[in-house]
Amino acid sequence: MTRKAPNFALWAAAAGVVAVGLGVAAGELSAALMSPSLSPVSAVGSVVIDAMPGPVKDWAIGLFGTADKAAFLVAMAVVIAVCGAAAGVLQLRRPPAGAVVIGLFGAAGLAAVLTRAQMSVLSLVPPLLAAAVGILVLRALLARIGSWRDAAPDDAGPRRRDVLKTVGGGAAVGVVAGALASGSRVGQVNAVALRDGVVLPAAATPAAPLPAGTELGLPGLDSVLTPAADFYRIDTALSVPLVDARQWTLKVTGMVDREVEISFDELLAKPLQESYVTLACVSNEVGGSLIGNAKWLGWPVRNLLAEAGVQDGADMVLSTGKDGWTASTPLQALTDQRDALLAVGMNGEPLPLEHGFPVRLVVPGLYGYVSATKWVTELKVTRFSDEVAYWTQRGWTERGPIKLSSRIDTPSPGAAVDAGTVTVAGMAWAQHTGISGVQVRVDDGDWQDAELAAAISADTWVQWSAGLDLSPGNHTVTVRAIDANGVEQDETERPVVPDGATGLHTIRLSVR
Repeated sequence: MTRKAPNFALWAAAAGVVAVGLGVAAGELSAALMSPSLSPVSAVGSVVIDAMPGPVKDWAIGLFGTADKAAFLVAMAVVIAVCGAAAGVLQLRRPPAGAVVIGLFGAAGLAAVLTRAQMSVLSLVPPLLAAAVGILVLRALLARIGSWRDAAPDDAGPRRRDVLKTVGGGAAVGVVAGALASGSRVGQVNAVALRDGVVLPAAATPAAPLPAGTELGLPGLDSVLTPAADFYRIDTALSVPLVDARQWTLKVTGMVDREVEISFDELLAKPLQESYVTLACVSNEVGGSLIGNAKWLGWPVRNLLAEAGVQDGADMVLSTGKDGWTASTPLQALTDQRDALLAVGMNGEPLPLEHGFPVRLVVPGLYGYVSATKWVTELKVTRFSDEVAYWTQRGWTERGPIKLSSRIDTPSPGAAVDAGTVTVAGMAWAQHTGISGVQVRVDDGDWQDAELAAAISADTWVQWSAGLDLSPGNHTVTVRAIDANGVEQDETERPVVPDGATGLHTIRLSVR
């Protein structure tokens, strides 16, 4: 029986995937050692994210939520593998075309690194190393495949085994190198150690004890205070910026009488205050989970701006993070009496790395895209007419007050419950205004008042519950909130773009 001829193109494609994989692993491993805040993959990914149309980003956040970055990295891995396979086939058929493709990818990585705010001289090495390793491995593997293809029949078997061992061994090395790259972020280890070594001072103005009755204690109902590990994270940083608090400074520039710069130690020496503040993402759909409440420790931003002396005509502060991300916050929100903070602590601990360590902005009443800058390094006092922030450039409104909203946490949508009195509960919020009431409705019936838990303040969400008499069958339950001014939640269904979703959260229940 005649043996089927080997598919050398398929072997070349596999070799290309291995070569590119080893190159990427080498780049990421070297970045972990030399430039932990910026690697070739994170740089290219950030450029792609910045160039991505707003509707695509909104779709990704709506579909994947806080797992959007993981989904994006998986998509990048697939694209890299496909390009590697194409490079392998090209190298087999039209050498050195495949090597040129990998070289172009290295150049793209280098160009992407040059655009990032975290760029340093050392961060230029990993993309160059990635391209060099990828090209060398590709040429070596394709040389062996070529020898197999051109071998005499009696020598084909050994050549085939040589290719199989080499490609397989390269793949195994790539997997190990990739694991080492993800697990040996020396800079991250150092940053965690520095963060863990920070001792926060006692607040000069501590938060009052939580009022009795803030927690209803119902199964399935979110806690009033969100643990840091469960707090939502939506930002554009593929890799968390690793900031040495000992070297961190914050500058106040722009339309000020005098530029001011403050260090982390100087900030900790200020009279800090604790405040409970609920933060919400503008991408939060009606009934969504991109919202959380924490006890923040920080210094009022208005005090720092007062030291700089804000000039007449300014109406906005453009804040910039270590990752280069910007937010345009109305000046009034940072200079009035609300608890807008340069936050250094979250729930009694230093800020987690992913939530902005060492310092971030916390501003009650505004969506995060115009206020919640993490890893903040600059506050530029300016005008909306003169400066445009990251998300405003992409179609979102320049001012983002959080909309009055509510949701049902329990029972979960589609749940089966027993007929009779069913407890329905959830959360309601109207940050910097406060909630005066919550009402629920079964099917198209009348609105019924729910019981409100005690509120911490007008800047936090509040729990609510209601006992509903439900007969067997399928029913819908809808909730709406009423703010402290008597304004009812907007029933009109609108998407998150350009300034936050509206509508009423409704769930369907199967009643036995």
